[in-house]
Amino acid sequence: MGIALLRATLRIAAVVGLVLALTDPAVASSASGSGHPAKLPSWRFVHTATTNTLIAVDAVDRSSVWAVGGGFQGEVGGAVVRTVDGGRTWEDVTPPGGARDEFRDVEAFDRDHALVLALSDEAAGIPARIYRTADGGASWRQVFRAADPHTFFACMAFFDRHHGLAVGDPTGTRFALLKTADGGRSWHPAPTSELPETAPGSGVLATGTCLVTKGRRDAWFGTVGVIGNGNNPQVFHTRNRGRTWTVTDTPIPGTTSNIASLSFRSPHRGLAVGGDFSRADNVDVGAAARTHDGGASWKLGGTPAGFRNGVTWIPGRKNTAIAVGPDGSDVTTDGGRTWSRFDRSLLLGVDCSRHGGCWAVGGNGRAARLAFWHP
Repeated sequence: MGIALLRATLRIAAVVGLVLALTDPAVASSASGSGHPAKLPSWRFVHTATTNTLIAVDAVDRSSVWAVGGGFQGEVGGAVVRTVDGGRTWEDVTPPGGARDEFRDVEAFDRDHALVLALSDEAAGIPARIYRTADGGASWRQVFRAADPHTFFACMAFFDRHHGLAVGDPTGTRFALLKTADGGRSWHPAPTSELPETAPGSGVLATGTCLVTKGRRDAWFGTVGVIGNGNNPQVFHTRNRGRTWTVTDTPIPGTTSNIASLSFRSPHRGLAVGGDFSRADNVDVGAAARTHDGGASWKLGGTPAGFRNGVTWIPGRKNTAIAVGPDGSDVTTDGGRTWSRFDRSLLLGVDCSRHGGCWAVGGNGRAARLAFWHP
């Protein structure tokens, strides 16, 4: 389910990207209505050390940024890149043999220590894997290899430098979970007996931010709507590093809509974005929801201009967040009640560090840093 849905996402993104490539990649749309910012931000684009489409990014600090991707629009294989000078120069640090892989998540602790997640390839019989580096990508160690190539893992997230989780599509009616307590050096199946059952056919999108944490104990992951029965996307929440979970239905319409990305600015206030990317007319529809109680309940927010693959709060700006997707980027300055599109470039992953600014990644191996602005 996860692979099929992600490939559907990327096919839609490819169509949109082809059209947008014929136009200015940084055309801002006008905005009106209550809550929209008077001035819109902009991206400052740079090329990285790959031409593969990048899917996920981890902005560690002012100097260090890691990004991964591959497999977009039939691309053969993937790439892992990083910068340690604030984006002025980039290097390709893909694990040996990884040029055949599709990387979907990167979790970095600093300029030297990081983990990357490679998708399974069912057709080739290659299972999902997690690699870890302690020397900036000069060498990698495979720290997890799924026993079954049909087991799909989509996202990782860490509570601190030691404890983390990974989530994948359900095996039966419960999602697959992994846990680590040694900084990703080893991974083990997490108990799922306390994980609520989900509707048959549900799954998670491999966006790098379908699973997120906030603080040392809280984590959330979002699901896809179940095609054919109208079940709305759900959000699962743990308050104890994955020992027990609760689940909440979101008001995002079901059938084909999905939660692609989550972001929490505190253990209480969060955003979920995604939408519908499988329409017959190839017009993707954005969706966003917001919570003020840690995910116990969700309200629909304003509608982004299209399907959004990633979302992040901007540190130091109380109600401001950025969402990115195949046909552009949106900003909210009122906590998700309204959104304004400010760019039409194909960007799929976005992340902010506390003191190092915000970065997005997308088509043709490009990265973009958010320009400072006064909303």
